[in-house]
Amino acid sequence: MSPGPTTTFSAGDSPGLALWRATLAWQRRVRAALEPLGLTHVQFVLLTVAWWHEEHGDGAATQTVVATTAGTDPMMTSQVLRRLEADGLVRREPHPDDARARCVGLTDEGRARLAAALPAVEAVDAEVFGRIPARERDAFVRRLVTLAAEE
Repeated sequence: MSPGPTTTFSAGDSPGLALWRATLAWQRRVRAALEPLGLTHVQFVLLTVAWWHEEHGDGAATQTVVATTAGTDPMMTSQVLRRLEADGLVRREPHPDDARARCVGLTDEGRARLAAALPAVEAVDAEVFGRIPARERDAFVRRLVTLAAEE
């Protein structure tokens, strides 16, 4: 039976709707924190992933690795990285062993922009996720990781 016009319905009735609304609320805050820095949320994520691979991986990652790590569509990732390159925040260079692949690295300006953006996004995370009691936070994150896992 489908809900009628008099049916009372709330996010608490549906885990999917609750997750959707929580995600939108968090994204609005992140978007507002990044706007003064001239970054979109996706640009921030891709910059962060590219930086992480440079610092903790085997050097600059390919666009495919950046997309896989971020969980983003490869074509959209390529478009966003092209824009970040045009803005002087990343450099995309041919892969030394694969002519089809491009390696992504941050420019000095990209590192500076990311250095300003990280504390802003971390402050949003602290505000939003700080509402979850500390003793429950690790379990919450593990559950989110489980939900995000592809089958």
